[in-house]
Amino acid sequence: MERIKAGERVAREDAIELFKSDDIFNIGRLGAELAERKNGRNAYFIVNRHINPTNICVNRCKFCAFSRSKGEEGSFELTIEQILERLSEGQGFSEVHIVGGLHPDWPFEHYVTMISAIRHRFPLLNIKAFTAVEIYYVSRISGLSPEAVLTKLKESGLQIMPGGGAEIFAEGVRNQVCPEKIPGSRWLEVMEIAHRVGIRTNATMLYGHLETMEDRVDHLLKLRELQDKTGGFQAFISLAYHPKNTEMGGFYSSGIDDLKTIAVSRLVLDNFDHIKAYWIMLGEKISQTALLFGADDLDGTIIEEKITHMAGAMTGEGMTRDDLIYQIRKAGKTPVERDGLYNEIWKG
Repeated sequence: MERIKAGERVAREDAIELFKSDDIFNIGRLGAELAERKNGRNAYFIVNRHINPTNICVNRCKFCAFSRSKGEEGSFELTIEQILERLSEGQGFSEVHIVGGLHPDWPFEHYVTMISAIRHRFPLLNIKAFTAVEIYYVSRISGLSPEAVLTKLKESGLQIMPGGGAEIFAEGVRNQVCPEKIPGSRWLEVMEIAHRVGIRTNATMLYGHLETMEDRVDHLLKLRELQDKTGGFQAFISLAYHPKNTEMGGFYSSGIDDLKTIAVSRLVLDNFDHIKAYWIMLGEKISQTALLFGADDLDGTIIEEKITHMAGAMTGEGMTRDDLIYQIRKAGKTPVERDGLYNEIWKG
């Protein structure tokens, strides 16, 4: 802790010790100090809209309650026009967030047309879409390189990529929880390419399942290493595992683990500008408390979230702009509405 206060970078052994420590308040205080050094008293939020175009997926990750086979009960696939209709239902969105399954029949052209149609209908909207897993899948079925896929999507209007699909990089654990998914090294490779072609991205880590504290630290260090190289990550989001309706089962994470993971992530990822407390997964109150443990962003209004809720999320599927402002102010922070690229829209 003294080394951190002196501005030294957190080493692997330090991070493992922090994760295993019960000194949650001092760890949280350090996380909060670093967050304030980077962003002052600001806590960010966005008026955004999540859209899941389909849950039909060729993969069957054991932690996932979202995916279905084509024709299976509960499966769905939205047309591009239906996606546009959903975006027309509300007002004031500055970002759309699009993540879905790996559909067996959709060609690369479908994804290009989807992004182009959104950009044409909503020219001022920030488009954040497709995880590294989706990009690699589209690359494989199209015969194009990931760089060619990303370049074309960027030309069509894609600006940002979400950080999903990272899960946990530890190969042994990854092979247990998502054996069909691309390896962690491939996820990092796709993100590096995205940064190179000018697409900003987020990064994530799924925790609270089969991983060890050492696995968590190694995951964070690999993200820090890539950020040192490219500077292309906007924010890090720790994703708490949800066990309901999954093959893997297990338990929800504890509030203590949630807060400690936020704080340690803030301390390790010293080259990331933003750490999100994703209220959909953490719940409104833990997310609010996380603003005092190193987080500086609550994400957004979201409106309709399916992936986590199908795995047993106990939160609502959306929060209003006023709700987010209230939560931030009650935490003693200054609410700042941002767009998808962290440009300030409003400060209260």
